[in-house]
Amino acid sequence: MNSYYFLFEISLILFSTKLLGLISRRIKLPQVVGALLAGIIIGPGVLNLVVESEFIMQLSEIGVIFLMFIAGLETDIDALKKQGKACFTIAILGVLIPFALGLGTTYLFGKFGMQDVMGDSNLFLESVFVGVILTATSVSITVETLREMGKLNSNVGNALLGAAIIDDILGIIALSVVSSFADTSVQVSVILLKIVLYFVVMAVVSFVLYKILKNWFMDKENFKRQVIAVIGLCLLLAYISEEYFGVADITGAFVTGLIISAVGLKKEKIMFAVDDLSYAFLSPIFFASIGLKLVLPKMSMIIVAFAVVLSIVAIISKLWGCALGAKMFKFSNKESLQIGAGMVSRGEVALIVANKGVKLGIISNVIFAPILIVVIITTIIAPILLKLAFKEDKAKAGENTTLAI
Repeated sequence: MNSYYFLFEISLILFSTKLLGLISRRIKLPQVVGALLAGIIIGPGVLNLVVESEFIMQLSEIGVIFLMFIAGLETDIDALKKQGKACFTIAILGVLIPFALGLGTTYLFGKFGMQDVMGDSNLFLESVFVGVILTATSVSITVETLREMGKLNSNVGNALLGAAIIDDILGIIALSVVSSFADTSVQVSVILLKIVLYFVVMAVVSFVLYKILKNWFMDKENFKRQVIAVIGLCLLLAYISEEYFGVADITGAFVTGLIISAVGLKKEKIMFAVDDLSYAFLSPIFFASIGLKLVLPKMSMIIVAFAVVLSIVAIISKLWGCALGAKMFKFSNKESLQIGAGMVSRGEVALIVANKGVKLGIISNVIFAPILIVVIITTIIAPILLKLAFKEDKAKAGENTTLAI
């Protein structure tokens, strides 16, 4: 007999994310915080009503793809080009500083506190891999928070998006280098070549699609046909990015949004059409899915202490590193802080890297639990930090922009 329990799970996700999102909004927090907490509460970590099945994982992946596609639509391409050097510097420092501090923290705890529980693992290699995990950035949470506050299409928003894309590429390189020590089949030179080829291919694809869409689609009156074609194109480029080049699928979705934005293909109408589906169905599932991952084993006091310290290091290192990079390019103190806050979330990106470490035998189960705590804490605190960083601006402008989850 077929099970239809998944219908109940999705219904529960939609109701709980909406309810806790409204509560978060009532206490002046970003609504995405409520959605993340909803996933934790209804998931295995608390009530155990919903588990992250393959179906929910796939829906959540489409949800984050749509989020980044919409972010691409709303991005000011000219402003993004002007901030290229700043984005690169922000990403570099946002990778190097978390990597160094994550490595140092793990090595010191392993050497002087956790040596009895870590067993025969290669402490230095494991510490290096934890450093790589801390370099990750999940910009999807930031995108939704900035949209809620009406700040996505701003200098800070453009800098964040550009830096996050570069951060993703740097993370792939770092992961490949470290993985090659444990898996001889991983060739760093091949990874680097694929990344270079990716940008060449995307540049060619963008040019060709721009010409096709500009010369053909603009003459068509059937708007529904355009929406279907654009969504199909978004999913196709997301698939190609991940499957053939090893670049995150959200990067392909973001590039698609930039292409449609450049063409001017009824951008606002397309955005609203996609946003309705994302807002009502896919985004809540994505945000809740992060909370559903919280399943913690029993941990000793030293492991708990390591998790707390590593979480603090993860927050401060990304905040400080990215803010320093922004300050070097004449962003104000407040803007630099906003950029740093927007890069704090590790989200699903860090989990993907951590799972890779476990499969390769580099990360032990002892270390994986603290990493999971770091992911949840940074993901929940990032939108709160963003809200605080933008608080004065919002008060001055008298804004009251909200985007419900």
